Amino acid sequence: MPSADRERTGPAWGTFLELESGAEGPLHARLARALRTAVTGWRLAAGSTLPASRVLAADLRCSRWVVTEAYAQLVAEGYFEARSGSATRVRARPGGSVRGGAREGGNRWTPRYDLLPGR
Repeated sequence: MPSADRERTGPAWGTFLELESGAEGPLHARLARALRTAVTGWRLAAGSTLPASRVLAADLRCSRWVVTEAYAQLVAEGYFEARSGSATRVRARPGGSVRGGAREGGNRWTPRYDLLPGR
């Protein structure tokens, strides 16, 4: 059985996701917003595997519920894809390949439906 230290993704996720404690909204919404920004800002490439919810929760020192809620929201919005028994991944962007952080044609990928509250 692997040790707990080897299962952790490292402190980089905490700084990578920029989860300011002074930001507005509950932690799961801030995590979803940070992950969404990482996908739309091309910091998370299409097909990238995300850490397991338990591992990311341990790294961020929050409950697993926070991570699973954020992941579920982004799956519903079409940013992530999740399959039972498989890792959660960044969904492939439709229409074109990714080169150097931008799609061919210069357009950024946007989800089909905007499910953000208040819109």
